[in-house]
Amino acid sequence: MKSHRIRHQFLLEPELSEKLDNLSRNPSTTKSAVVAKAIEAFIERRGENELDQRYGVRLDRLSRDLGHVTRDAEMILESLALFIRFSITLHAHTPVPDKATQAIAQERFDKFVEQVGRQIASGKRSLGKENSGGGEG
Repeated sequence: MKSHRIRHQFLLEPELSEKLDNLSRNPSTTKSAVVAKAIEAFIERRGENELDQRYGVRLDRLSRDLGHVTRDAEMILESLALFIRFSITLHAHTPVPDKATQAIAQERFDKFVEQVGRQIASGKRSLGKENSGGGEG
């Protein structure tokens, strides 16, 4: 049965040839196998470098931008939560924000958070848009 391999001839520096001889001394390893693995590793490594060169800068920029979006979203959510808490406190129908008013405000805030959780879990949105699992919503 014929082999599906192709013969190549090349020249090596004496030091490199000696290293190849040393690697192929094991009876289960041949020079051809060592050279084939080395060429395969070189090609794969070159391909990875090419991918890094093509997409590395873009991916780094996208990661940085995603970090900024996450930070901004957290600030917006915290601001909204504080605004709602203060709004509920002001509308607790008590003239002075004492302990009772704060307790009522906390209870209303907790109910608000529960309602937001139910709305998000159900896919319903207050602005009338249904969440279809992707895209706008």
